[in-house]
Amino acid sequence: MSSDADQLPAPRIQLTPQEWRTKLTPDEYRVLREAGTERAFTGEYTDTETEGVYSCRACGSELFRSTEKFHSHCGWPSFFDPAKSEAVVLRTDDSLGMRRVEVLCANCHSHLGHVFEGEGYPTPTDKRYCINSLSLRLQPTETPG
Repeated sequence: MSSDADQLPAPRIQLTPQEWRTKLTPDEYRVLREAGTERAFTGEYTDTETEGVYSCRACGSELFRSTEKFHSHCGWPSFFDPAKSEAVVLRTDDSLGMRRVEVLCANCHSHLGHVFEGEGYPTPTDKRYCINSLSLRLQPTETPG
């Protein structure tokens, strides 16, 4: 997972703003392409416990798995680690008068949310990837029938 904002690799998927607007709903575009945030406790995956894979809603790339999801009670889906270390890239976000670390899809550079460290959650990484539900699409694990 990249963390050097000045050295972000180019996204593999590059569309024009109009192409993204055609592909995404207005709310998805605001979050994914304009780094917006959905209101706390309103996202469809905030408290979801369904097993499966969470993919980028913009490009379909695998980002997180339900096995890394935990209840942080912060109002957004929280994960302690990406599905694959190269699934996301990180960059410094100095907006809103504070320093945070923005989480982007490595494949298309869509905004996913932010990652926070050292908050004391009982997870293996002590990280909270706070991700907008609008940035994700859950693909439930098929259970043998």
